[in-house]
Amino acid sequence: MLVERLDLPAALPRARSRRDTETETVQFAQATLALAKQEGLKLAVRARYVALAVIACLLPIINPSWKEQLYYIALLGLFALIGWAQVRVGRVGVSRPELALLFCDLALLTFIAVVPNPFSSVHWPVAMQYHFGNFIYFFVLLSSATLAYSWRTVIAMGTWTSVLWIVGMVWVWWQPDRNPGLTAQVAAATGGDHRLLDLISPNSIVFGARIQEIVVFMIVAVTLAVAVRRGNDLLIRHAAVERERGNLARYFSPNVVEELSRNDEPLKQVRTQNVAVLFVDIVGFTSFADARTPEDVVRTLREFHALMEREVFRHFGTLDKYLGDGLMATFGTPFVGEADASNALRCAQAMMAASDRWNGERKAAGEVPIRVSLGLHYGPVVLGDIGLTCLEFAVIGSTVNAASRLEAMTRALDCALVASDDLVKRAKAELAGADAAFQPLMAQAPQTLRGLEQAIAIWTQARAGQA
Repeated sequence: MLVERLDLPAALPRARSRRDTETETVQFAQATLALAKQEGLKLAVRARYVALAVIACLLPIINPSWKEQLYYIALLGLFALIGWAQVRVGRVGVSRPELALLFCDLALLTFIAVVPNPFSSVHWPVAMQYHFGNFIYFFVLLSSATLAYSWRTVIAMGTWTSVLWIVGMVWVWWQPDRNPGLTAQVAAATGGDHRLLDLISPNSIVFGARIQEIVVFMIVAVTLAVAVRRGNDLLIRHAAVERERGNLARYFSPNVVEELSRNDEPLKQVRTQNVAVLFVDIVGFTSFADARTPEDVVRTLREFHALMEREVFRHFGTLDKYLGDGLMATFGTPFVGEADASNALRCAQAMMAASDRWNGERKAAGEVPIRVSLGLHYGPVVLGDIGLTCLEFAVIGSTVNAASRLEAMTRALDCALVASDDLVKRAKAELAGADAAFQPLMAQAPQTLRGLEQAIAIWTQARAGQA
């Protein structure tokens, strides 16, 4: 009784479908993030190269000595090499080599900011390194990290920088006074003002300022991490929208997809409008399938459907549904166009030409030719979403039924295409009556269709090579 209540046979496929959809969404998001990561890394490295070039141009102004300049240029070269390596090992997810390179970035910058230039001609106390304001260069690395890395990595960079800066302060604090006489002179000049001495003494680390640098840097790092996380969320949402748009492109022509993307839920508006309906089918497919393996049947159907749907989209139609060995297409959905009937007629004739070319290839490969049949009608239909939880954009009405029965009529009339007079008249009105599409058509006596009260006039088109 529990199994019956849960309806497991029906629930399991739905659960699998949801899992498959979620898996596809995750995979699509991962692929999008991977692409964004690679593009971000390249952009970050370009920004790094630009920043390094700007800093190299500043070196002659900041350090007039050419020996000091060569030292810093060599270190700038190391930064460039680290950036190049980051692009090589970068990937989505946790990457130990990538994190190691980021740490090397910060450690190298800490070394430059804390350790005096060994080629300097001036031997100041080591603590003088803190008086040059070199901490601001950490913001360059942090800002470039936001172009490629996750919010967690940005926070990690803020934490690592803080730890390295504290380690540097401890190391400087343990260094001996290189020039005690200078320190004594500065102390005498301040007149016992300890706060002023702490600010200008060459041996002073100015702990308060250093702590302030760390706190401000962490605030900026957390703020940028939040911005990165919001950016990644927006990227994933955008990827989901693009995926949905790609799914729309499976059913609608590109111009219709563009129109749908600019409107808010237009498909939910149930309405009646005039539409051209096309049905295409393979003649004698049952006997064809009985004589072949399932693999051959599926391969043939895929090739056939690919040819047919290409023509539907090329002629601005909408692929309504696949019907086994055939399909149904509509022209004028979800929005009415100026040439719906003529597009449907041209599409049907293009389908016939495509199937003839395909049959030529099949004959060359020693395979049996495929015969197609088409039915066309133009008239009012009801269209809109149907269903409750699983929605489907549906086109229903007597026009659809008539188009299906016109396609079936091709067997009795021994032709490839049957179009209603309503569609042909509408197409002539759209094209002002002069077009090559009407030349192959032949007027036939009115036919009675099941479901319609009155007989309708029809037009037929013979198969290629048929009299």
